[in-house]
Amino acid sequence: MAENKKTLSILETNILYLIIGLALITLGAKAQSKEVYTGLLITEYLIILLPTILYLKLKGCSVKDNLRLNKISLKQAIFVVIIVIFSYPVAVFFNFIGIIVLSKFTEIRPSPVPMPTGLREYLIGFIVMALTPGICEEVMFRGMIMSSYDSLGKRKAIIYSAILFGLFHFNLQNLLGPIYLGILFGVIAYKTNSLFLTIVGHTINNTIALTVGYFLIKGDQGIGTSMDTVIIPQGGEIISGLLGLGLIALIFGFITYRLIKLLPTGYKKEIVQINNFIPKEVYAENMNVEEGLSILESFPIIITVIIFIFFNYKYLLL
Repeated sequence: MAENKKTLSILETNILYLIIGLALITLGAKAQSKEVYTGLLITEYLIILLPTILYLKLKGCSVKDNLRLNKISLKQAIFVVIIVIFSYPVAVFFNFIGIIVLSKFTEIRPSPVPMPTGLREYLIGFIVMALTPGICEEVMFRGMIMSSYDSLGKRKAIIYSAILFGLFHFNLQNLLGPIYLGILFGVIAYKTNSLFLTIVGHTINNTIALTVGYFLIKGDQGIGTSMDTVIIPQGGEIISGLLGLGLIALIFGFITYRLIKLLPTGYKKEIVQINNFIPKEVYAENMNVEEGLSILESFPIIITVIIFIFFNYKYLLL
């Protein structure tokens, strides 16, 4: 089925990415404004997942091959869980940098997604905010988009898809962290040749965020303060915060790096490592890769960037 995997068009994928992005900030936002959890389910399954699967089917592509729906081992799953746990502080550090810079220009706003205050809400939140995005967004980004970008080479496919993943959040406050995680999940997808592991990783990352929010809310209720505002450190606190988080991110990032090197691959042949991460055979098909995106292929992405800037200027800076 290798022929089918290479039929995905970068231009068509980028156009679909733009269309889904527009639907996300219009139809998805409207649905979420009425009822957040139901709106999130509509957004993920109907706006993100359904068009992605329909596109692959209409193109006559192998869903299994293009989405890398290959078996995983328990050892791989355990490795990915540990990798994501150690990578979480790194993603937080990158978002912290973005928030500090952004706070110099505007007031930082808390996430509009409500955090659970009880066990029942936590379980519902896990399904809606952790598992569902883990499935739907991985199918789109580490599945369809990375497969489409394979012709550019694996490194560019990982980086471009990660940037598109960050932009897709349409939130300057939450941009750098998702880009970092997109790169991490991209490496995991190529090394293990399985989307199931990136779904596991994405779900674990969101579960950690959900859990942290859950306990912060419980603690906040206990001391009688408000979580409606975001407190930004000032002056020396910024420096100490950056140094402290930076040191933690450096240590945890190094551990993540080592764990990725030890992550069992999804290839049965003898593995020769390139750049410490990705098996040589993953690159074997890329002896004659394209140099980069053409102007036409870049156009939908440029439009998305313009929308991203306008969207954030309107809601954060005005």
